[in-house]
Parts: sequence; C-alpha cells; structure tokens
Amino acid sequence: MALTLLGQQSPLASSTAQLKILGRTVSCPPFETQLDRIGLLPLRATGITVFQINLGKLCNQTCRHCHVDAGPDRTESMARETAEQCIRALAQTDIPTVDITGGAPELNPNFRWLVEQSTALGRHVMDRCNLSVLLLPSQADLAEFLARHRVEIVASLPYYRAGQTDAQRGEGIFEKSIQALRLLNQLGYGRPGSGLSLNLVCNPVGAFLPPQQEAIEAQFRKELRARHGVEFNHLYTITNMPISRFLEFLLESGNYEQYMERLANAFNPAAAAGVMCRYTISVSWDGTLYDCDFNQMLDLPVDHGAPAHIRDFDPVQLNRRQITTRNHCYGCTAGAGSSCGGTVT
Repeated sequence: MALTLLGQQSPLASSTAQLKILGRTVSCPPFETQLDRIGLLPLRATGITVFQINLGKLCNQTCRHCHVDAGPDRTESMARETAEQCIRALAQTDIPTVDITGGAPELNPNFRWLVEQSTALGRHVMDRCNLSVLLLPSQADLAEFLARHRVEIVASLPYYRAGQTDAQRGEGIFEKSIQALRLLNQLGYGRPGSGLSLNLVCNPVGAFLPPQQEAIEAQFRKELRARHGVEFNHLYTITNMPISRFLEFLLESGNYEQYMERLANAFNPAAAAGVMCRYTISVSWDGTLYDCDFNQMLDLPVDHGAPAHIRDFDPVQLNRRQITTRNHCYGCTAGAGSSCGGTVT
C-alpha cells in the first residue's frame, strides 16, 4: 500500500501541524514544537551505549503490526562486507551492548558470525527473536548456540492467550511461541541464577497505548506459569508506531486520526528526555546509519553533518549528533514512553 504525503516518500515524514494522509487531517502540533517547549530542541545524542544492527527484512512470519514490513518474500539482507564493517566500527568503541534485530535476524547467514565476533570483543549481545524461528528445521541448534554465547533473548509475545497473539502474528504462532519458550527454559533461559536472560515484549492488539508495564508483566507471569509452565525474566511494553503495516491498519480501520491525537495528547517530557535514539545507533542491512529502527523504516538516515554510513563510522561525531525527528516520534514519548527496552519512565 503506497502512501504519500505532500510528495514525500514517507507518510509521517512531515512536521507540519496538519498531517494529511489520503484526505485525512489530524490536528497535531509538530513534534519539534514540543521539544522546543521543554528545552530539548534540537534533540541530541548523549553517547552511544547500544549498537543496533538490523540484518534485513527476511522473516518466517508476517505480523500485522510489523513496522519493518518483514516477511518470507523480502530479499533485503545484510552482506558479509557490511557485517565486517559493523564489527570494525564496534571495535573502535567501548559500546557495551549489541542489539541484533530484523526481520528474523537469525535467518541472515552472518547472524552467528556477528554474535561470535561481538562476544569476542566482550560485548553483551541481544537477539530480538520471534520465537517460532527456533523451531525451523534449519535452526535446530539455534537455541543451544544462543545459550552457549549467553545471548540475551528479547522475544515478541503480544498476549498470553492464543486468540490475541494469533490475530496479530498469524494462525498457530502462539502455540509455536509456547513451544519455543519451553525449549529456552529447558536450556536455563528465564531461570533464576542461570545468567541467561529471556525477556518478553508485548505490543497492544489494536489502536491503544500499552498498559502499565509492571501490572501486565505480573499478569503475563501468572498466566504463562499456570497455563504453560513458562518462566521469563522481564516483560517490556512497546507502543505500536504509526508506520508501515500498523499505519495501514489504522487507515483501513478508521483509527488513524484518533490514534495520532492520542499519542500527541499523551506527550511526556520525561519520556522525551530519555528516548532511545539518544543512546542508540541503528545500522541498516545496507550499512546506512539511523538514529533508531523506526527512522530506518521511514528512510530518515542520520543527518546534520554526522556520518551516514557504517564505513564512515566516527564515534566522536555520532556520540553528540543531532537527531532527526518527525511526528512519528510521538509514539516513543506518549505516556510512560516506549523504547526497545520497554517504558522510559
């Protein structure tokens, strides 16, 4: 579904007060106006502590809320040369965390090499896993590989019941997710004292802000333990961003205007001060640098004079770079805030 806004490539790439999409108008102040009001304009990085690598859009699932628009038919995939550039850039820094994402990042042929190289540099590695990938015949030893390298697993699970999860992620995905979680538990993931972290991520099923994180975590823990014998460490709530497939859902269901206004009205200055783009650099499958994974999907690369490709990586410039913002950033600053690690405040 191709969407345009006033001739621009991305439907949310404008900071005009009136966002017009397919004839719809939303009364929404430019995000930069809010930053200026609280003394954060221009928004700047505070130093990079997370080196995020997006290995591409290939995935064994096609989720309705996916901001990456990933799926089995996507061909975008990070090449070995780009993966090597990532490791060379990482070695120039003391960035403690490598966050590997996709698509299903494990399907990229360079995934395991990147894990090995990153851990050899003494970095903590996170794998953003859809769980069902662990059950693919081609990935029969993947769970053991992750445990051996002590990779933190951040796994998407929209709800603790099948109906809501399958509605968002595809028929039968809930049962596969439970099977994968049990496998991880058997290896020690989510178990006290194992040192193997298993964290879940839930996105709202619909045009809503996420629930209070601590409360929904307690509910997930109770239900998954009682119904399925599954254990995990933490649960993160993440706001659905109004881009890609979720934007299509909002438009088709008639919820776009209401959702954008809900995000803007819930703007939280404390969340804005702690947004993940301030401490993250995101590397695309083709090596382009972005302030976050969401800007990556909207083709809004690092700007304002900072290096825009991994081959030109310069930690001094990137650590204090000016961040590119647009109105989709309301998604990260609404309520308690939203980041790849859950709520901000």
